[in-house]
Amino acid sequence: MHTTTHPEGQIDCTVHGAVLQICINRPAKRNGFTPKMFRELGVAYTRLDDDPTLRVGVLCAAGAHFTAGLDLPTIAPLMQRGEKSVPLGLVDPLNLGMDGYRRRVKPMVVAVQGITYTLGIELMLAADLVVAADDCRFSQLEVQRGIMATGGATLRMAERAGMGNALLHLLTADVFDSAEALRLNFVQKVVPASVLLAEAMRIAEQIAAQAPLAVVATRQNVLKAVEQGPLVAMQEFLPVQQRLSKSEDAAEGVRSFVEKRAARFTGN
Repeated sequence: MHTTTHPEGQIDCTVHGAVLQICINRPAKRNGFTPKMFRELGVAYTRLDDDPTLRVGVLCAAGAHFTAGLDLPTIAPLMQRGEKSVPLGLVDPLNLGMDGYRRRVKPMVVAVQGITYTLGIELMLAADLVVAADDCRFSQLEVQRGIMATGGATLRMAERAGMGNALLHLLTADVFDSAEALRLNFVQKVVPASVLLAEAMRIAEQIAAQAPLAVVATRQNVLKAVEQGPLVAMQEFLPVQQRLSKSEDAAEGVRSFVEKRAARFTGN
């Protein structure tokens, strides 16, 4: 990956078939996030949802580290004014469902390596699947800076790992490794750093090969079950299945089964 030329960093997007690769690119500063990078990340996530030719996103980072978190000197003034870094109307990369922001619809795979602190953990927990390099170092260290994690860690760490495991890391600001992240269900796979991006792309391409409408509906039903409970999510089973079963892709799924060939889904 090419290195950044902008001092405030940048978010680079590359299209690989139906996969949008989104790269955090400020390696000279351990990919510390500036307001500019937040804005561009929101634009990239919005592009994924709005472009009908794209089916899956892969979030990755240039250099040896995923991100050291916020670039506090540039972000602090926004915090003090109570302002957001991502413009209203865009897809929120942290997927918190806050007023004025869209929620991501399409799947997101994240590849993390090296230092993955604070915002880095929150971005990966806000996604759907995480592949971690075996050299990762994680820390949710806001309490060490006199602030609170407000990008979703307090919600999602407890949801994935239980209250005690979440508080162990949230309240001590300790550094933990990929094996611990895997134990806590923060990441789904741990691989050598040398094959990290290739594995994340492999998973994304496998998702992209499935029926897009069914992928989105399945993801949204799981999210609804986690956020609102299984009884609410179950109410969607019949109407969603009825809608999906009338799609062109459902007909193609049957044809490909009968004809013993790979399906060619169009998203219709």
